[in-house]
Amino acid sequence: MRFGKKGIFYTILIILVGLTIWMTVKGEVGIFKLAPASKVFSAIVRHLQIVVVAEVLAIIVGIPIGFLGTRHSFRFISPVLMGIANVGQTIPTLAFIGIAGALLGMGYNAAVIALFVYAILPIIRNTNAGISTINPAILEAAKGMGMSPMQVTARVEIPLAMPVIIAGIRTSTVLNVGTAAVAGMIGAGGLGELIVTGIAVRVTELIIQGAAPTAALAIILDALLNKARDAATPRGLEIRE
Repeated sequence: MRFGKKGIFYTILIILVGLTIWMTVKGEVGIFKLAPASKVFSAIVRHLQIVVVAEVLAIIVGIPIGFLGTRHSFRFISPVLMGIANVGQTIPTLAFIGIAGALLGMGYNAAVIALFVYAILPIIRNTNAGISTINPAILEAAKGMGMSPMQVTARVEIPLAMPVIIAGIRTSTVLNVGTAAVAGMIGAGGLGELIVTGIAVRVTELIIQGAAPTAALAIILDALLNKARDAATPRGLEIRE
């Protein structure tokens, strides 16, 4: 990452954090009280909890599904699984979270399930693409060295596909940080609760108090996962800027 990109990253992050602190210190707008620092902090923790749990579930389920789709004996189910995952993505966010809330009850569980559905498609797609695009000559060379199928998978396929897989996790994580804010409408808590309350009472400062840290979280997680992707990229595949 060049200095210019770092400068933009830190500038945006400072602005978002500054807005959050400013709105919190302001305390009140007319007759409405803004959220105190303790409530903002607990909302951030709750927001992260929802995102992380949903993302971990998506990783546990999505990577094996994407991997199985590349095996000859399971390739016939790959289009079916991708189609099902795509259907989950096409349903409007608010409608899907509302449906999850109606079926599972309002609150945390419904939010996690809804975010899990939204997170899983990029992970399945990138896992499948990362393994499918490995040069067959590399796999043949590994087999020629006497590696078993399990060793080829563990030592060749997974390491080479890992940067693409992490890119899928990165995409779904950033997507879910924003989607989790909508979950505030079904009582899941998190920063979405501040945003929904601000919309209900028409207090812009309260909306900013929830939206600014949400954007900051998305930027921070995106940067961390970008670093993880760079660390997982084999040296021979690194692209130096």
